[in-house]
Amino acid sequence: MACLLGIDNGLTVTKAVVFDESGQPLSVCRERVPQSLPRPHHVERDMQGLWEATARAVRDAIEQSGRGAGEIAAVAATAHGDGLYLVDRDGEPLGPGILSLDSRAGDTLSAWQRTGLPDQALTLSGQQPHVSAPSTLLAWIRDHEPARYARIGHVLGCKDWLRLCLTGEVGMDRTEASTAFTDVNTQDYSPALLDLLGLSALQPALPPMLHSAAVAGRVTRRAAAATGLVEGTPVAAGLHDVTASALGIGAHRVDVVGIVAGTYSINEVLSTAPATDPRWFCRSAIRPGQWNNMAISPASATNYDWFIDTLCTAERDAAAAAGTSIHERLSPEIAEALARPSTLMYHPYLFGSPHGAVASAGFLGLHGWHGRGDMLAAVLEGIAFNHRVHVDALREGFPAQDIRLTGGISRNPVIAQLFADVLGLPVTVSATEEAAAWGAALCGGAAVGLYSDFDADPRRMAELESRYEPDPAGRARRERRYQLHQQVARGLMPHWEAIANLETSATP
Repeated sequence: MACLLGIDNGLTVTKAVVFDESGQPLSVCRERVPQSLPRPHHVERDMQGLWEATARAVRDAIEQSGRGAGEIAAVAATAHGDGLYLVDRDGEPLGPGILSLDSRAGDTLSAWQRTGLPDQALTLSGQQPHVSAPSTLLAWIRDHEPARYARIGHVLGCKDWLRLCLTGEVGMDRTEASTAFTDVNTQDYSPALLDLLGLSALQPALPPMLHSAAVAGRVTRRAAAATGLVEGTPVAAGLHDVTASALGIGAHRVDVVGIVAGTYSINEVLSTAPATDPRWFCRSAIRPGQWNNMAISPASATNYDWFIDTLCTAERDAAAAAGTSIHERLSPEIAEALARPSTLMYHPYLFGSPHGAVASAGFLGLHGWHGRGDMLAAVLEGIAFNHRVHVDALREGFPAQDIRLTGGISRNPVIAQLFADVLGLPVTVSATEEAAAWGAALCGGAAVGLYSDFDADPRRMAELESRYEPDPAGRARRERRYQLHQQVARGLMPHWEAIANLETSATP
């Protein structure tokens, strides 16, 4: 039986996963990739270091899989979207890669907003530029680093850089290209959009656009030596990680809302026609003539992780020493707190929000009798509420009734039920391990004919899924709390900027 290798690169970790032909993961190997913050708002990482870490993860995954490298039929990568990875005309890195957490281009975006450019871009491209969009970052580099700008040979996404390292070939799939550079109607590169953004000089630097499940090159001798792969192994074009996650859990289908509760609040639905709205990105799906509509904000499970890392360090370390999970230890507290009435609520805006970058997180209704479980319950409820903001927007545009949920917190049945009650719809949770890597592997398998198409998942999905129906009493309770949660958020909007300014105000 053949194997597939899926590479999944996030913001802090790069992973390599070997799957057998049936979709069973045989090995998972991770390598941390350090971030660099050389100046405020700059979030970067070394591109060569990223490749070397990925190569180590691939080598280890092959060794631990119990299968030989010659059994790997294809490789495909997925990685974080947005941000920017630039190479010169020889394919060498032009400085560090820029992560999607970067906000150096805030002033560039503000200047565009004063001229009405984002609305024009929405009409042309299906989305308004944001602070870490490739287009916004390129405009910042043009204005602040002209020498670097003049040397740009190819504009790449993260996974395209990794594929270049594997194959020596430059390319970009349509899910990645549509993050900044394509016409929303034709799904081809848009000269008019580049002209609007002042980036026309970069037209030759946009890579050939490929199907995610097309062979984009083969492993070179140099890459084989670094990774342990066999020289000549086919490498598929791959895809943006948001799309890969949906594909991996069976949610990259029309009228299904796929939810990823991870670092970002990711909510997406496929459509057969473009529909633009400032509340979502209308980007190209894997199949031509389909669109992936994504409503996103950096306000999901990262709030839960922050709480544990900041306020539960002793318990976390004790659990690790005992070989248990901090999440299992906290689960009973969370379940008890979610079941009882509480004044406590939380807005999960530690790193961003649907209300703009100036919004900040906070607890409300906190009293002396509240404990850790109450606070964690409020954090998780706030996360679910934030997903609902995006899901409600998408369901105004698309008649989706099927919700599929993934992400680490979704493995807790209590939290999955919370999502069902908050959304007021049945929620299906997939037990898929490494969903994004599996989405990439599916594209690799289709590229070499192992599967009939990229979405011909060989697994018995019903055996991997659990379905949660909204509880009528829980639904009514969450609805009341959600409406108040949103009312408070709207009431705070005039004050968030003043709160943010406290950090920079001179001390009296």
